[in-house]
Amino acid sequence: MAFVSSGYNPDKPMEDRITDIGNHHYGEFLPPVIKNNFGKWQWHEILEPGVLMHKAEGGDEVYTVRVGGMRLMSVEFAREICEIADKHCDGYVRFTTRNNIEFMVDSKDKVEPLKQDLMSRKMEGGSYKFPIGGTGAGLTNIIHTQGWIHCHTPATDASGTVKVVMDELFEEFQNMRLPAQLRISMACCLNMCGAVHCSDIAILGYHRKPPMIDDEFLDNLCEIPLAIAACPTAAIKPKKKEITSERTGEKKEVKSVEINVEKCMYCGNCYTMCPSLPLANAEGDGIVLMAGGKVSNRISAPKFSKVVVAFIPNEPPRWPTLAKTIRQIVEAYEKNARKYERLGEWAERIGWEKFFEVTGLEFSHHLIDDFRDPAYYTWRQTSNFKFTEGMNDYAAIKAE
Repeated sequence: MAFVSSGYNPDKPMEDRITDIGNHHYGEFLPPVIKNNFGKWQWHEILEPGVLMHKAEGGDEVYTVRVGGMRLMSVEFAREICEIADKHCDGYVRFTTRNNIEFMVDSKDKVEPLKQDLMSRKMEGGSYKFPIGGTGAGLTNIIHTQGWIHCHTPATDASGTVKVVMDELFEEFQNMRLPAQLRISMACCLNMCGAVHCSDIAILGYHRKPPMIDDEFLDNLCEIPLAIAACPTAAIKPKKKEITSERTGEKKEVKSVEINVEKCMYCGNCYTMCPSLPLANAEGDGIVLMAGGKVSNRISAPKFSKVVVAFIPNEPPRWPTLAKTIRQIVEAYEKNARKYERLGEWAERIGWEKFFEVTGLEFSHHLIDDFRDPAYYTWRQTSNFKFTEGMNDYAAIKAE
């Protein structure tokens, strides 16, 4: 009876039950026009860069205006998004997996006022606060990881590098003049929480030096077995060392670790477990560029990105070498690829040797990613590359 008096009925345990476990059902957040036509949408088209129209079998239409967002935003910015949604979209707004913000309306008449409102809102420096674009055969919004602002093992910054690349290619975000969509992703270390390995162009932070070992404090700050177990290449093993204390000058024996540098791949997993194994280094850290990956199975099978630039040093705040190199790749792709051809499909058609010649990127043995894998999904089974005369004979290949 005590249960019943408190509101809990053991005979009907789920009756009037209130719980905070789990999310609300997604249906509660759908705009009415989406909810009423759930599972009944027939087709869609892109009316102009950044504006889509979806048609339901009953004749209903929904118009979506897509704007580029960011991974990290202020409370004031989030409130402004809500204010726009309240003003034009009955309070509904949608975020995509690539950090886009989508405002949806149920009438074509509402699209233009929404666009005008979005384009009128600008940052203090004059740039668009809500740039419209990111659809079709253009540059999609760049997704990225945390970088120096938050991550504990970054080899480069995320927000800064993405900002300069987007500044360099902003016109491609607002237009649809590329052969196909171009997805650029950024991860600030090779653990790749940004999953950049299947992007047309991937910006990857890369450490080039093994962790430093703070022997004096390691045993106090870390669980040594966890640090050892965190290493994917078994490069760390326990070791007792004789040290001289930096604080007292006393000589003593401490429990520490030893790193096999030949095995270390500079992933930083050990630092995740043990703060006495830092690996950030101003000279050793930088950026690797990869290209040619995709997730879609349209035209050709999904494919992994391949390393095309082995190292670019960190050059904050504007990373000029990074921006210039990506511009080179995009211009060559825009000029030479066929319609609907993704960057990796274009590179495979003309041959990766020709890709380096056309883009003007330097090739080195560091770019042969793995000799052991079959030729089907890596560069080659041998190091024999067939370089030709560069751009002089490229016209013949394009005409084939």
